[in-house]
Amino acid sequence: MVEDKIEKIPDKELEKKAEKESLETETKPKREKSKKEDIDILTSSPKSQTKETPSKEDLKKILLEKAKKLSKKVDVTTTKELKEQVKIKKKTDMLVPLEEYVKAGIYLGTRVVTPSMKKFVYRRRADGLAIFNTDIIDEKLKEAIEYLSKFDVKDIILVCKRQAGWKPAEMFSELTGIRVFTKKYPAGVLTNLTLPDFFENELTIITDHWLDKNALKDTLIVHKKVLMVCDTNNFAKGADQIIIGNNKSPKSLGVIFYLLTRGYCKAKKIEVNIPNLEYWTGEK
Repeated sequence: MVEDKIEKIPDKELEKKAEKESLETETKPKREKSKKEDIDILTSSPKSQTKETPSKEDLKKILLEKAKKLSKKVDVTTTKELKEQVKIKKKTDMLVPLEEYVKAGIYLGTRVVTPSMKKFVYRRRADGLAIFNTDIIDEKLKEAIEYLSKFDVKDIILVCKRQAGWKPAEMFSELTGIRVFTKKYPAGVLTNLTLPDFFENELTIITDHWLDKNALKDTLIVHKKVLMVCDTNNFAKGADQIIIGNNKSPKSLGVIFYLLTRGYCKAKKIEVNIPNLEYWTGEK
Protein backbone atom coordinates (compact mmCIF):
# COMPACT_ATOMS: atom_id res chain seq x y z
CA MET A 1 0.00 0.00 0.00
CA VAL A 2 2.80 2.43 0.88
CA GLU A 3 4.52 1.72 -2.43
CA ASP A 4 1.35 2.52 -4.36
CA LYS A 5 1.09 5.92 -2.70
CA ILE A 6 4.72 6.75 -3.44
CA GLU A 7 4.24 5.90 -7.10
CA LYS A 8 1.08 8.06 -7.49
CA ILE A 9 2.65 11.31 -6.26
CA PRO A 10 5.19 11.70 -9.06
CA ASP A 11 2.52 10.83 -11.61
CA LYS A 12 0.40 13.77 -10.55
CA GLU A 13 3.35 16.14 -10.63
CA LEU A 14 4.24 14.95 -14.11
CA GLU A 15 0.69 15.52 -15.27
CA LYS A 16 0.69 19.11 -13.96
CA LYS A 17 4.04 19.81 -15.57
CA ALA A 18 2.81 18.45 -18.90
CA GLU A 19 -0.30 20.62 -18.76
CA LYS A 20 1.77 23.73 -18.01
CA GLU A 21 4.09 23.06 -20.94
CA SER A 22 1.18 22.53 -23.29
CA LEU A 23 -0.40 25.86 -22.24
CA GLU A 24 2.85 27.70 -22.80
CA THR A 25 3.26 26.22 -26.26
CA GLU A 26 -0.31 27.23 -27.15
CA THR A 27 -0.08 30.85 -25.90
CA LYS A 28 3.40 31.56 -27.24
CA PRO A 29 2.38 31.59 -30.92
CA LYS A 30 -0.64 33.77 -30.10
CA ARG A 31 1.53 36.38 -28.35
CA GLU A 32 4.02 36.42 -31.19
CA LYS A 33 1.16 36.73 -33.67
CA SER A 34 -0.45 39.68 -31.84
CA LYS A 35 2.91 41.42 -31.55
CA LYS A 36 3.45 40.98 -35.28
CA GLU A 37 -0.04 42.39 -35.99
CA ASP A 38 0.74 45.51 -33.91
CA ILE A 39 3.88 46.09 -35.94
CA ASP A 40 1.94 45.61 -39.17
CA ILE A 41 -0.61 48.25 -38.10
CA LEU A 42 2.10 50.80 -37.34
CA THR A 43 3.83 50.05 -40.62
CA SER A 44 0.66 50.11 -42.71
CA SER A 45 1.96 53.10 -44.72
CA PRO A 46 3.01 52.02 -48.25
CA LYS A 47 6.32 53.85 -47.91
CA SER A 48 7.30 51.91 -44.80
CA GLN A 49 6.44 48.38 -45.97
CA THR A 50 9.63 46.36 -45.87
CA LYS A 51 10.49 42.74 -45.48
CA GLU A 52 12.47 43.41 -42.35
CA THR A 53 11.02 44.56 -39.01
CA PRO A 54 11.06 48.42 -38.94
CA SER A 55 13.35 50.16 -36.50
CA LYS A 56 12.26 52.60 -33.81
CA GLU A 57 13.32 55.55 -35.96
CA ASP A 58 11.17 54.35 -38.86
CA LEU A 59 8.16 53.97 -36.56
CA LYS A 60 8.74 57.45 -35.20
CA LYS A 61 8.80 58.94 -38.72
CA ILE A 62 5.54 57.17 -39.61
CA LEU A 63 3.80 58.48 -36.51
CA LEU A 64 5.02 62.03 -37.16
CA GLU A 65 3.69 61.91 -40.72
CA LYS A 66 0.27 60.79 -39.48
CA ALA A 67 0.26 63.56 -36.85
CA LYS A 68 0.97 66.17 -39.54
CA LYS A 69 -1.93 64.91 -41.67
CA LEU A 70 -4.30 65.07 -38.70
CA SER A 71 -3.16 68.57 -37.68
CA LYS A 72 -4.09 69.90 -41.13
CA LYS A 73 -7.69 68.84 -40.58
CA VAL A 74 -7.96 70.77 -37.27
CA ASP A 75 -8.63 74.54 -37.26
CA VAL A 76 -6.01 76.11 -35.02
CA THR A 77 -7.09 79.26 -33.10
CA THR A 78 -4.44 81.29 -31.31
CA THR A 79 -4.84 82.60 -27.75
CA LYS A 80 -4.82 86.17 -29.04
CA GLU A 81 -7.75 85.46 -31.37
CA LEU A 82 -9.71 83.82 -28.56
CA LYS A 83 -9.21 86.85 -26.31
CA GLU A 84 -10.43 89.16 -29.06
CA GLN A 85 -13.52 87.00 -29.61
CA VAL A 86 -14.32 87.08 -25.88
CA LYS A 87 -13.92 90.88 -25.78
CA ILE A 88 -16.24 91.35 -28.76
CA LYS A 89 -18.86 89.04 -27.23
CA LYS A 90 -18.73 90.90 -23.92
CA LYS A 91 -19.16 94.25 -25.63
CA THR A 92 -22.17 93.08 -27.66
CA ASP A 93 -23.81 91.53 -24.58
CA MET A 94 -23.56 94.70 -22.45
CA LEU A 95 -26.67 96.71 -21.55
CA VAL A 96 -25.01 99.83 -23.01
CA PRO A 97 -21.74 100.18 -24.91
CA LEU A 98 -18.64 100.13 -22.74
CA GLU A 99 -17.86 103.69 -23.82
CA GLU A 100 -21.03 104.91 -22.09
CA TYR A 101 -19.99 103.36 -18.79
CA VAL A 102 -16.58 104.99 -19.09
CA LYS A 103 -18.03 108.37 -20.11
CA ALA A 104 -20.39 108.41 -17.12
CA GLY A 105 -17.59 107.47 -14.71
CA ILE A 106 -19.64 104.64 -13.24
CA TYR A 107 -16.46 102.63 -12.71
CA LEU A 108 -14.83 105.27 -10.44
CA GLY A 109 -14.89 104.44 -6.75
CA THR A 110 -13.43 106.19 -3.72
CA ARG A 111 -10.16 105.91 -1.86
CA VAL A 112 -11.92 103.84 0.80
CA VAL A 113 -12.70 100.20 0.03
CA THR A 114 -14.83 98.19 2.44
CA PRO A 115 -14.48 94.40 2.80
CA SER A 116 -17.87 94.00 1.06
CA MET A 117 -16.65 95.80 -2.06
CA LYS A 118 -13.07 94.58 -2.20
CA LYS A 119 -13.88 91.64 -4.50
CA PHE A 120 -15.39 93.97 -7.13
CA VAL A 121 -12.39 96.31 -7.33
CA TYR A 122 -10.22 95.88 -10.40
CA ARG A 123 -7.28 98.10 -9.41
CA ARG A 124 -6.29 101.44 -7.89
CA ARG A 125 -5.32 104.53 -9.84
CA ALA A 126 -2.18 106.53 -9.14
CA ASP A 127 -4.25 109.04 -7.13
CA GLY A 128 -5.56 106.23 -4.89
CA LEU A 129 -9.09 105.94 -6.33
CA ALA A 130 -10.37 102.37 -6.53
CA ILE A 131 -11.64 101.23 -9.94
CA PHE A 132 -14.59 98.87 -10.41
CA ASN A 133 -14.50 96.11 -12.99
CA THR A 134 -16.90 97.24 -15.77
CA ASP A 135 -17.82 93.67 -16.69
CA ILE A 136 -19.05 93.05 -13.14
CA ILE A 137 -20.91 96.40 -13.11
CA ASP A 138 -22.84 95.27 -16.18
CA GLU A 139 -23.55 91.81 -14.73
CA LYS A 140 -24.81 93.28 -11.45
CA LEU A 141 -27.12 95.66 -13.31
CA LYS A 142 -28.58 92.74 -15.26
CA GLU A 143 -29.14 90.83 -12.03
CA ALA A 144 -30.74 93.91 -10.44
CA ILE A 145 -33.17 94.39 -13.35
CA GLU A 146 -34.18 90.74 -13.15
CA TYR A 147 -34.60 90.99 -9.37
CA LEU A 148 -36.56 94.26 -9.54
CA SER A 149 -38.92 92.80 -12.14
CA LYS A 150 -40.19 90.24 -9.62
CA PHE A 151 -42.03 92.99 -7.69
CA ASP A 152 -45.10 95.00 -8.59
CA VAL A 153 -45.03 98.79 -8.86
CA LYS A 154 -47.14 99.30 -5.72
CA ASP A 155 -44.75 97.20 -3.62
CA ILE A 156 -41.54 99.15 -4.41
CA ILE A 157 -40.13 102.41 -3.09
CA LEU A 158 -36.96 104.26 -4.09
CA VAL A 159 -35.04 106.37 -1.59
CA CYS A 160 -32.42 108.85 -2.81
CA LYS A 161 -31.33 111.56 -0.40
CA ARG A 162 -28.22 112.45 -2.44
CA GLN A 163 -28.85 115.54 -4.56
CA ALA A 164 -26.87 114.16 -7.51
CA GLY A 165 -29.54 111.50 -7.99
CA TRP A 166 -32.73 113.54 -7.57
CA LYS A 167 -33.38 114.19 -11.26
CA PRO A 168 -32.89 110.59 -12.55
CA ALA A 169 -34.69 109.17 -9.48
CA GLU A 170 -37.75 111.34 -10.15
CA MET A 171 -37.70 110.37 -13.83
CA PHE A 172 -37.51 106.72 -12.80
CA SER A 173 -40.58 107.24 -10.60
CA GLU A 174 -42.51 109.15 -13.26
CA LEU A 175 -41.97 106.51 -15.96
CA THR A 176 -42.40 103.35 -13.86
CA GLY A 177 -44.97 104.56 -11.33
CA ILE A 178 -42.76 103.50 -8.40
CA ARG A 179 -42.94 105.75 -5.31
CA VAL A 180 -39.80 107.79 -4.68
CA PHE A 181 -38.47 109.69 -1.66
CA THR A 182 -35.87 112.36 -2.51
CA LYS A 183 -34.46 115.11 -0.28
CA LYS A 184 -36.04 113.63 2.84
CA TYR A 185 -37.34 110.24 3.90
CA PRO A 186 -40.12 110.43 6.55
CA ALA A 187 -38.81 108.06 9.22
CA GLY A 188 -41.30 105.50 10.47
CA VAL A 189 -43.60 105.38 7.42
CA LEU A 190 -42.79 101.68 7.05
CA THR A 191 -42.83 100.78 10.75
CA ASN A 192 -45.17 103.10 12.72
CA LEU A 193 -48.78 102.05 12.27
CA THR A 194 -50.08 105.22 13.96
CA LEU A 195 -48.65 107.55 11.33
CA PRO A 196 -51.22 108.86 8.81
CA ASP A 197 -48.87 108.20 5.86
CA PHE A 198 -47.93 104.65 6.98
CA PHE A 199 -47.80 102.07 4.20
CA GLU A 200 -46.37 98.63 3.52
CA ASN A 201 -43.94 97.70 0.78
CA GLU A 202 -42.00 94.63 -0.31
CA LEU A 203 -38.82 96.16 -1.74
CA THR A 204 -36.80 99.28 -0.95
CA ILE A 205 -34.21 100.62 -3.39
CA ILE A 206 -31.40 102.34 -1.48
CA THR A 207 -29.11 104.73 -3.38
CA ASP A 208 -26.46 105.10 -0.66
CA HIS A 209 -26.59 103.28 2.65
CA TRP A 210 -24.81 106.16 4.46
CA LEU A 211 -27.35 108.84 3.52
CA ASP A 212 -30.40 106.56 3.29
CA LYS A 213 -29.70 104.73 6.56
CA ASN A 214 -33.13 105.50 8.07
CA ALA A 215 -34.95 103.91 5.14
CA LEU A 216 -32.61 100.93 5.27
CA LYS A 217 -33.14 100.54 9.02
CA ASP A 218 -36.95 100.67 8.71
CA THR A 219 -36.93 98.16 5.85
CA LEU A 220 -34.84 95.70 7.83
CA ILE A 221 -37.07 96.11 10.91
CA VAL A 222 -40.14 95.00 8.95
CA HIS A 223 -38.11 92.22 7.22
CA LYS A 224 -38.57 93.46 3.66
CA LYS A 225 -36.19 93.14 0.70
CA VAL A 226 -33.44 95.63 -0.16
CA LEU A 227 -31.88 96.50 -3.52
CA MET A 228 -28.84 98.69 -2.87
CA VAL A 229 -26.49 100.77 -5.01
CA CYS A 230 -23.02 100.33 -3.53
CA ASP A 231 -19.85 102.35 -4.06
CA THR A 232 -16.45 101.14 -2.86
CA ASN A 233 -16.99 102.82 0.53
CA ASN A 234 -20.39 101.20 1.15
CA PHE A 235 -21.28 98.12 3.17
CA ALA A 236 -23.62 95.62 1.52
CA LYS A 237 -24.93 94.32 4.85
CA GLY A 238 -28.71 93.94 4.77
CA ALA A 239 -28.94 94.02 0.96
CA ASP A 240 -30.62 91.16 -0.89
CA GLN A 241 -29.31 92.37 -4.24
CA ILE A 242 -26.68 95.00 -5.03
CA ILE A 243 -25.71 97.25 -7.91
CA ILE A 244 -22.05 98.28 -7.86
CA GLY A 245 -20.88 101.60 -9.19
CA ASN A 246 -20.31 105.28 -8.50
CA ASN A 247 -23.35 106.51 -6.51
CA LYS A 248 -22.06 110.08 -6.05
CA SER A 249 -22.01 111.31 -9.65
CA PRO A 250 -25.18 112.56 -11.45
CA LYS A 251 -23.99 110.96 -14.70
CA SER A 252 -23.34 107.60 -13.08
CA LEU A 253 -26.68 107.59 -11.24
CA GLY A 254 -28.32 108.67 -14.50
CA VAL A 255 -26.98 105.55 -16.24
CA ILE A 256 -28.09 103.30 -13.36
CA PHE A 257 -31.66 104.66 -13.17
CA TYR A 258 -31.96 104.74 -16.96
CA LEU A 259 -31.10 101.03 -17.21
CA LEU A 260 -33.38 100.11 -14.29
CA THR A 261 -36.24 102.06 -15.90
CA ARG A 262 -35.71 100.53 -19.33
CA GLY A 263 -35.35 97.01 -17.99
CA TYR A 264 -38.32 97.22 -15.61
CA CYS A 265 -40.66 98.75 -18.20
CA LYS A 266 -39.70 96.08 -20.70
CA ALA A 267 -40.23 93.24 -18.21
CA LYS A 268 -43.56 94.59 -16.98
CA LYS A 269 -44.65 95.68 -20.48
CA ILE A 270 -45.15 99.30 -19.43
CA GLU A 271 -45.53 101.33 -22.60
CA VAL A 272 -43.79 104.67 -22.09
CA ASN A 273 -41.42 106.84 -24.08
CA ILE A 274 -38.10 106.59 -22.28
CA PRO A 275 -35.72 109.49 -23.07
CA ASN A 276 -32.27 108.72 -24.45
CA LEU A 277 -29.37 108.07 -22.11
CA GLU A 278 -27.92 111.55 -22.77
CA TYR A 279 -31.00 113.11 -21.19
CA TRP A 280 -30.55 111.04 -18.01
CA THR A 281 -26.89 111.92 -17.66
CA GLY A 282 -27.51 115.64 -18.21
CA GLU A 283 -25.71 115.86 -21.54
CA LYS A 284 -28.98 117.00 -23.20
